[in-house]
Amino acid sequence: MAPRKRSRHGLGFLCCFGGSDLPEINLRDSHPLQYMEFSSPIPNPEELNVRFAELVDELDLTDKNREAVFALPPEKKWQIYCSKKKEQEDPNKLATSWPDYYIDRINSMAAMQSLYAFDEEETEMRNQVVEDLKTALRTQPMRFVTRFIELEGLTCLLNFLRSMDHATCESRIHTSLIGCIKALMNNSQGRAHVLAQPEAISTIAQSLRTENSKTKVAVLEILGAVCLVPGGHKKVLQAMLHYQVYAAERTRFQTLLNELDRSLGRYRDEVNLKTAIMSFINAVLNAGAGEDNLEFRLHLRYEFLMLGIQPVIDKLRQHENAILDKHLDFFEMVRNEDDLELARRFDMVHIDTKSASQMFELIHKKLKHTEAYPCLLSVLHHCLQMPYKRNFQQWQLLDRILQQIVLQDERGMDPDLAPLENFNVKNIVNMLINENEVKQWRDQAEKFRKEHAELVSRLERKERECETKTLEREEMMRTLNKMKDKLARESQELRQARGQVAELVAQLSEISTGPVSSPPPPGGPLTLSSSMTTSDLPPPPPPLPMGLPLPPDPFPSSDVPLRKKCVPQPSHPLKSFNWVKLNEERVPGTIWNEIDDMQVFRILDLADFEKMFSAYQRHQKELGSTEDIYLASRKVKELSVIDGRRAQNCIILLSKLKLSNEEIRQAVLMMDEQEDLAKDMLEQLLKFIPEKSDIDLLEEHKHEIERMARADRFLYEMSRIDHYQQRLQALFFKKKFQERLAEAKPKVEAILLASRELIRSKRLAQMLEVVLAIGNFMNKGQRGSAYGFRVASLNKIADTKSSIDRNISLLHYLIMILEKHFPDILNMPSELQHLPEAAKVNLAELEKEVGNLRRGLRAVEVELEYQKRQAWDPKDRFVPVMSDFITVSSFSFSELEDQLNEARAKFSKALMHFGEQDSKMQPDEFFGIFDTFLQAFSEARQDLEAMRRRKEEEERRARMEAMLKEQRERERWQRQRKVHAGSALDEGGEFDDLVSALRSGEVFDKDLCKLKRSRKRSGSQALEATRERAINRLNY
Repeated sequence: MAPRKRSRHGLGFLCCFGGSDLPEINLRDSHPLQYMEFSSPIPNPEELNVRFAELVDELDLTDKNREAVFALPPEKKWQIYCSKKKEQEDPNKLATSWPDYYIDRINSMAAMQSLYAFDEEETEMRNQVVEDLKTALRTQPMRFVTRFIELEGLTCLLNFLRSMDHATCESRIHTSLIGCIKALMNNSQGRAHVLAQPEAISTIAQSLRTENSKTKVAVLEILGAVCLVPGGHKKVLQAMLHYQVYAAERTRFQTLLNELDRSLGRYRDEVNLKTAIMSFINAVLNAGAGEDNLEFRLHLRYEFLMLGIQPVIDKLRQHENAILDKHLDFFEMVRNEDDLELARRFDMVHIDTKSASQMFELIHKKLKHTEAYPCLLSVLHHCLQMPYKRNFQQWQLLDRILQQIVLQDERGMDPDLAPLENFNVKNIVNMLINENEVKQWRDQAEKFRKEHAELVSRLERKERECETKTLEREEMMRTLNKMKDKLARESQELRQARGQVAELVAQLSEISTGPVSSPPPPGGPLTLSSSMTTSDLPPPPPPLPMGLPLPPDPFPSSDVPLRKKCVPQPSHPLKSFNWVKLNEERVPGTIWNEIDDMQVFRILDLADFEKMFSAYQRHQKELGSTEDIYLASRKVKELSVIDGRRAQNCIILLSKLKLSNEEIRQAVLMMDEQEDLAKDMLEQLLKFIPEKSDIDLLEEHKHEIERMARADRFLYEMSRIDHYQQRLQALFFKKKFQERLAEAKPKVEAILLASRELIRSKRLAQMLEVVLAIGNFMNKGQRGSAYGFRVASLNKIADTKSSIDRNISLLHYLIMILEKHFPDILNMPSELQHLPEAAKVNLAELEKEVGNLRRGLRAVEVELEYQKRQAWDPKDRFVPVMSDFITVSSFSFSELEDQLNEARAKFSKALMHFGEQDSKMQPDEFFGIFDTFLQAFSEARQDLEAMRRRKEEEERRARMEAMLKEQRERERWQRQRKVHAGSALDEGGEFDDLVSALRSGEVFDKDLCKLKRSRKRSGSQALEATRERAINRLNY
């Protein structure tokens, strides 16, 4: 059907009836409709109109075409109605009258394209399915399209396009798939569905990456027509951006310009492709934002000019094709008109955009004596400082920012997302206008942020405090309940013991009053006479003293007196030299007795020494000017006597704590009940315990505390706390105790539970029995006739390979035996769930950790006894807090020790159970053997399952190939018997009309005429400018 003419500004979609005359209905084979005997008489006009209205509703016609159809005579209406009903009731078309059939076939084609290589006949069959779908989307009733959309038919087509292999991509199937989408868009509901899919247009654009020119033409026609649809222009630009990334283009539209300049060697295909490209370019430039936005057209056209489209257009004139020349004329006329409009803004006839100097002069002239002129100078000034030989991306960024400033409208909308995405010029301008207000809000926001951070910090401290208190309370309640149970058991045992003692006393009294009994046998119980009382027992040994006497001095003192030292005193404090002083009693008889340092003082320049190692921190540079002397005199000299690196690290720690010295002191005295000191901070504080040498030096300068450096003052104030180091260690131990206990308990429980599981597992015993039988069967001589084997041998089962298949090991065969004869043994891993955890436990490290906990508790107890003897201070909470802690933690630790002893006994029993008592294996080695075996056991089962699945897949594939072969034969037979009858109503679609008008250039006819008229009215000046423009064409 020849395309109908239409104006560009009347882009309302047309349908099959475009003229004013009544339509003539033709069959698809172009034969006139023959008179058909009606199977039933024509109903009355009302009933005929009702039935015909139902039929027309399914065709999705516009109001204008509905009026044209209803104007047909009743005979023709009834003839159309009967032919459509007969077609719908045709039994030969029932299978293909619903979209389910086509969707299933296309899904199977997409799945099998990479599995099988199809011959020419099979490829033709597959293409015929897609062609049938395209025809159905055009000719079937509206319910067919609706059903196709509901069944995600569009998603099926798009997925096929995305997953298409190279062979299919270059075949006719690809072109037919694009035709299906085009046919779907020929329907208003289908078109809305395609445009609503976020990635539909981008997926269609991907099809440009093919060598098939017909496919490219079909894609470009769809994209060009979508540009003319409301809301479609921006989607096309986004699709071309997507294609730039997909095809790895250097710039957008690069592939189109390459195709426009390339010669195919086939005139018809080459002209069709180049016509489609030029129609697409004109649609992109002049539709959407390009209809009334000069800046957008100049921006987008500049991309094509930079790619070299002008020389290509000159070369395309050689084809001498009327339709192609029409598109070329429209491109050049709109370009010349836009260039003239741009030149008028600067009171010019023509602007040479190739000349940087001319463009700069125009901008300079336009902005001079305006408020924007300083900004222009600033831009140029900063451009001078940008890199020129590298990092061209910075210039690219500047270019894209300027593009976005030009393109965005007042609402902040972007007609083109290519320059910069999410870059809102309007918001930035408003921010610059309200810069002072923004600054005030920023300051206020910063204030709120600091307040928020402080509140969050306080909240976190309170949460930590509440959490700690809750955990301590829960732990104390659990401990108290356990202590009650233990106390009840011990009370019961005490009552039983008292009863036994009373019975023994009664027996002893009877024995003492009765005849003398014979002496007890050797090793018998020792009895006491009734006359012996507790007072006759020897007194208990005295308690151990708190301290041990010092060992005798290995260096006995001599009677020779030491020389008296007269050490000169410095005029001001000096830095300390951290040495270990030798006791005076040890000096006689050593080299130090012969050294006289008094002689050195006569040689040293003590004044220079004092200047070099003064305790006051001085600036290294000399104070030169009067201002420097004034500023230096105002600075308070800081006194620092500790090591500089240590002081620096201490200052860093204090800055992280964000607490004053007094707050830290109170937290230590109150045992951190407010949770101000985190565990990691406590650990760092332990590294900055004041040493004795530091304390001595700080005590010497305690009268200068206000001048002390921050680190020195911190160490001095902490040294005033009694037993500061012991307090800090006790607090850190208290905070870490539950964590360390929680780490140790699961390890002890893992050993205990894994030992029980190995001893009690019946399935493991049965499996060992099977392995023993297999081993005795396989081994002969000294290695055979075994009654047992070492457990380490389990992991050697997988090393024995089959003689038939090297992929099968003895472990695989063992599992086959178990599956066939002992299926219950396969559930063996469920009985040994704690083996993986137990295999990770190092008993030596565990016992070391338990010993550290024991020593830590003992140290806390010693410090608690010391603090109880000190004077009571209401601000010191060490005694009550640590007393509660010792009560709870001692009981928890005793439980851990009991569990550890029980775990050792169970582990020894497990070793003996498997005959490994003489191997001295550790738990990680012993349990690791079984854990490794179970992992290999599980992997071998998975290997067998994979082998079975592969075998089943091969069998299924063989069955599928047989079914496919049978299906192809059946379809070939059906096609031979199929009778082609074209009785469908051939209906032209709206989208087809739009594509036809775009292809022929009729969509731009009205604009061309208007441009020509305006060119004539512009007079000689415009003609001269056009002539100048033709001479000075940009050769990009």
